[in-house]
Amino acid sequence: MHLFYQPDAPAISALTEDDSRHAVKTLRLGTGEEILVTNGQGKQFTCVITKADHRQCAFRITGEKTTPARPFSIRICVAPTKNLDRIEWFVEKAVELGIEQISFFFSQHSERRVLKTERIEKIAVSAMKQSLQSWMPQIDEAIPFSQLLAAIPAEGQRFIAHLPDDEVPEHLFRAARTNEVYTVLIGPEGDFSEPEIQQAVQAGFRMAVLGPSRLRTETAALAACQILNLLNQ
Repeated sequence: MHLFYQPDAPAISALTEDDSRHAVKTLRLGTGEEILVTNGQGKQFTCVITKADHRQCAFRITGEKTTPARPFSIRICVAPTKNLDRIEWFVEKAVELGIEQISFFFSQHSERRVLKTERIEKIAVSAMKQSLQSWMPQIDEAIPFSQLLAAIPAEGQRFIAHLPDDEVPEHLFRAARTNEVYTVLIGPEGDFSEPEIQQAVQAGFRMAVLGPSRLRTETAALAACQILNLLNQ
């Protein structure tokens, strides 16, 4: 059964314009056919189409299922890459694997200084529907690194993915505990600057590595997401 996203369900019993067009014109769904609708907040509704209009496809809710929030949460904070396709790839895969929040920041070595999140949010929605999930991750606008650090709550475990020259930190899989609130900082292609690393450490972030290889930004971000998901299996 096809899953659609209506953030205002059950208050609104019609698909969004984009989903209406997809349901009626692309999938050729008609009146009386069953669909699934999620509000992205853990609710999934079994519905019957009552009006197959490509501008506003209406439905009637016939059943409801609640998916509880996970006992842990993953927040990946990442500097957007120069090639936007790479960060979009990360978002798509991270949502499919499971993630609660994606935050973007600009650091000293960032090559990209502008990021519009509208398309990224659409990719996240598509990945959520594709993987039949009922929780839509929070996508945050890009802000300067110092502002990001100041805005991150002190709760849970906080890590910065970085390999210093003089020591080898613990692997993230061994450093993290299960059922925690995780925040992981992933730097840009040119890595964090030394002052930024010191800033993060002073703010309570612990250095951790993701493996023996030097990873691209989007690969490191996805690796951190999957490591924490595997830890909690």
